[in-house]
Amino acid sequence: MFGVSIMGTLASAASPSSARLLRVALDCRLAPTRVLDALSSEPLPFALVGSWAGGGAIVGSDPVRVAGDADDPFALLDEVPAVPADGAPAGAVGGGWFGWLGYRLAARVERIPLAAYRPVPLPDFHLAYYDNVLRCDGDGRWWFEALVTGPRQAVLAERLARVRAALDRRPAAPAGPARTPSPLRLSAADARHHVDAVAQCCRRIAAGEIFQANICLRLDGRFDGSPAALLSAALKRVAPPYAAAFTTPRGGIASLSPELFLRRRGRELVTAPIKGTIARTADPAAAARALEQLRGSAKDAAEHVMIVDLMRNDIGRVCAYGTVQAPRHPTAEAHPGLWHLVSHVEGRLRPGVGDGDLLRATFPPGSVTGAPKVQSLRVIAELERAGREVYTGAIGFTSPVAGLELNVAIRTLECSGGRLWMGAGGGIVADSDPRRELEEALAKARPIAAAVGTTVEVQSGEPRPRSVGAVA
Repeated sequence: MFGVSIMGTLASAASPSSARLLRVALDCRLAPTRVLDALSSEPLPFALVGSWAGGGAIVGSDPVRVAGDADDPFALLDEVPAVPADGAPAGAVGGGWFGWLGYRLAARVERIPLAAYRPVPLPDFHLAYYDNVLRCDGDGRWWFEALVTGPRQAVLAERLARVRAALDRRPAAPAGPARTPSPLRLSAADARHHVDAVAQCCRRIAAGEIFQANICLRLDGRFDGSPAALLSAALKRVAPPYAAAFTTPRGGIASLSPELFLRRRGRELVTAPIKGTIARTADPAAAARALEQLRGSAKDAAEHVMIVDLMRNDIGRVCAYGTVQAPRHPTAEAHPGLWHLVSHVEGRLRPGVGDGDLLRATFPPGSVTGAPKVQSLRVIAELERAGREVYTGAIGFTSPVAGLELNVAIRTLECSGGRLWMGAGGGIVADSDPRRELEEALAKARPIAAAVGTTVEVQSGEPRPRSVGAVA
């Protein structure tokens, strides 16, 4: 009934052509996950926490429109009302489309195959239009923000009253111990498959078919709780810049992504691909040595340069000539248990280019596909055992006030029907070592598993990866 009633709003709630931004201060000191708890009984609750829209959090529920499977998700991103730019405070969001664009949408952009084996399918995309959200700004102040139109003015006034009442009731702490996921497991057979897939990818690179491909594995477990509970548990231990949780009747996600896919504010565009990774232990001296090793790694530098060049090319398809710029050298950033190499590539969109055009030119993210991009997508479909769902797609929002902002859906837990899974992988280049690539994938997964109170387990049997040590 929940899903039917929500989908029933689709035909009657087309996005209006214009709106005005309403912003009302709230007397609230709750953490974002507690605010999400307060709205958890309403349809389609979500939260974005971290660096979104300049920092803070965005929490919403009860959208006015939900996309259907037959909709064009890229076209929907342009269906937002016009809002006067004058007077909008920095960091305001107001509302817009929120949700995910799953990896399988790649087949709507390019003629490529997709892996047929899907252990637990999720919708290829989930997008819902919210004309009001709760916004925690960078200073920790909460606001009720809305995109007000004439027909919705009275409804939004009632909505504000309900939100205030829900927050005043202050959600009680969960009774009893919190649910924790089972260990996230990789079978010996799947470990062997991953090592073999990397070796095959290296051979295809040597033959000149591709320069790089991102080859991933899948870790599986069980969990009977909600994506919001996973996010709440994780944020007590880590602070990723692009965290998110979405709950839908068909499954949900809790993302702890460190990577920005796209940020558009006005016509200015930024993408920040991550490529190049090494484990970072809790010992400062060992962590410093690892950082030095990463900075001196020719293999990681090759990975990074190719993907930065790919992203320059992708956004260059829709940016004004001469505006695309990338730094000469990447920045090393510390993330839970890892060092990453990151570059910020910037450009300015050409006049007339919308968010739908931007996504068609850049999706899926280059850092999780490879180069050349289209052929790497074909290689991924042939070599990976299980099809990707939300993993390596994008999560976030588009707003007429705040622009567009999407993460790369890595370090992302997906759940449906009591099943829980997470993808992990890395960029394969000519001199990649298959067993070390398995180690790197597991090194990326372990801090995320630890953040939600569980572990990564690899079943015994060859190949057994050597230990990568405890991670911070």
